[in-house]
Amino acid sequence: MVDPRMPTDPAQPSYAAGQPGVCGWLCAELWDHVWPWRRGAPIPHRAWRVLSIALAIAVTTAWVLAGMGELRAAAIIAWWFAWSVYEVLIRLNAKRYVKDGPWWGRRYRVATIMDMVCYVLFKNLLIGATLFLALKSLGLLVVTA
Repeated sequence: MVDPRMPTDPAQPSYAAGQPGVCGWLCAELWDHVWPWRRGAPIPHRAWRVLSIALAIAVTTAWVLAGMGELRAAAIIAWWFAWSVYEVLIRLNAKRYVKDGPWWGRRYRVATIMDMVCYVLFKNLLIGATLFLALKSLGLLVVTA
């Protein structure tokens, strides 16, 4: 049985076919960028699921420890890089699309491996920088020379 919520085109996110309002579109975009998995996309092996959970917990723990001042920046960067490599592999299987054109547009195309590497690394760089700046501005992260 085909899930009607799933896109028929692998180069389209599930929300691209409809015309959600601005708030719905922004929420869907945010979710699409943060969550690398897609419902109904086959996971090649059960070990990937276990690795997914383990990496998500490890990255979250690293950020909590960083917020408490218990982890150095190099360790956080290493965890973030490991998560990015893993996310590239997951997205190539589950969400193999990137935007074609400006960020506010709604045109997508099938991503090559390099497209996905660039997308994930740049996205995670922006998220990581935002988290670092937020922790630093709240006084939860002390950067020493």
